[in-house]
Amino acid sequence: MQSSPETALPPIAHEPPPTRSTFCPARRRRYVLIAAILASSLGFIDGSVVSIAMPAIRADIGASLSQAQWISNGYALMLSALILAGGALGDRAGLRRSFAAGIALFIVASLLCAAAPTPTLLIAARTVQGIGAAIMVPGSLAIIAKAYPKADRGRAIGIWAAASAMTTALGPVLGGAVLSVFDDAVWRWIFAINLPLGGVALYLLLGKVPPDEPVPHRTIDIGGALLATVSLGAIALGLTLLSGEMRIAGIDAPTALIGGGFVLVAFFILWEARHPEPMMALGLFRERTFSGANLATFFLYFALSAVLFYLPMMLIAGWGVEESSVGFLFLPLSAAIALLSGPVGKLSDRIGPRLPMTAGSLLVAIAFAGLALLADAGIHRFWSGVFPMMILMGLGMSLVVSPLSIAVMTAIEDKDTGAASGINNAVSRIAGLVAVAALGSVAAIRFAAVAGGDMQLPSFGETPVEVLPPDLEMLRVQANDRSFAAVAWFAASGSLLAGVISWLTAPGGMRGQPVATRT
Repeated sequence: MQSSPETALPPIAHEPPPTRSTFCPARRRRYVLIAAILASSLGFIDGSVVSIAMPAIRADIGASLSQAQWISNGYALMLSALILAGGALGDRAGLRRSFAAGIALFIVASLLCAAAPTPTLLIAARTVQGIGAAIMVPGSLAIIAKAYPKADRGRAIGIWAAASAMTTALGPVLGGAVLSVFDDAVWRWIFAINLPLGGVALYLLLGKVPPDEPVPHRTIDIGGALLATVSLGAIALGLTLLSGEMRIAGIDAPTALIGGGFVLVAFFILWEARHPEPMMALGLFRERTFSGANLATFFLYFALSAVLFYLPMMLIAGWGVEESSVGFLFLPLSAAIALLSGPVGKLSDRIGPRLPMTAGSLLVAIAFAGLALLADAGIHRFWSGVFPMMILMGLGMSLVVSPLSIAVMTAIEDKDTGAASGINNAVSRIAGLVAVAALGSVAAIRFAAVAGGDMQLPSFGETPVEVLPPDLEMLRVQANDRSFAAVAWFAASGSLLAGVISWLTAPGGMRGQPVATRT
């Protein structure tokens, strides 16, 4: 998207004061929108392309399966734990300032990722990148809402959503093509490309957009953010370590970490219940529909995150599918959501979100069960096997996304919509964090069982350094297949559970009767 030439606009200092209750003059709003689209693209492309690049990363720097999990989870932990605090920081410091700070930190961390020589340093850089994302992601939509008046806000958000969907769809395709053409070390450019994209966003924000007024008395729940980070980190680390025995002073380390994490979750709940401005408004969970929608979100995004993280590993390292083909995995999901979310949202306004949420979750469950059956049977067909399942999954998700938002937003008062949206976003991120941690252990345990403890084999999702003898290669492929099948069966069960919860808790109006909305 091209912006107007710089000379077409006078300096910010000579602009007339903003009108219609926004901080940004009308002629400057396009720059807010472009910056928000670019920043969203950073997060979307980074998440999807890293999954495709993971076999190359592991081969290039020698990362184990557990380290591969934490290359993903270091980022996901900070994003899920801090995203609500990141939104509050935008209010406290001013959206333009905090949004720009989040982008800058994300860029710096991306360059550290690109230069990381070891898995440990890459995990550390990804963790810093997640902190930047926790500030950047909520700021992207919030600054559009604050810059545009209500009359123009819907169109601006629509453009932002459409452009974000396009980058989400095209990013993995382009990234997969690059990974196929060059050697394993090219994965570093996936992170380095964030510099020009983020640099343009920063230039527009700081050079073209006036500052907005902060909310002076808004507090940031630092204690809640720390408790959330430590508790989720302990649970995720414990789940990651479940595949192996690790004892410290005679104590089973995974069990201790998971148990300690849940104890800290209890402390987090107590802290939030007593904090005057908590980052998570627990009172919203008293509403049955809101609680049900978030529970369904957790199980559905648990399933989705697991498959989208581990499926590329099986295809590239296990089946030998080219990255250029695997890049198309994400296309049905992005395209279906972009094309169908609007019509499905209108349908949900009429009949209620219950039926589309339930039907969509069941379609996703069928798609994941289909992937499990293909892997269990050793049917290595990408375009005629895996890809149709991904199309079915995309259709299912397109039936869920808009109705799920409707269920969340109609369950609470209008004054709480921002908090409700933030909580639902955080729940989906936490689900992905737990899924990658827990199901990596499932994959590792299943791989070891099929391989019979053969130490000559690479681990699940790891490309062999050298050509294996035919019998070992057959065993390696079979172990990869069965490991992913176990992951996919768990994912199918999670999607099915999301459908049941949706049917029991989501509102479903009578035919032709609009769903009541709180005012």
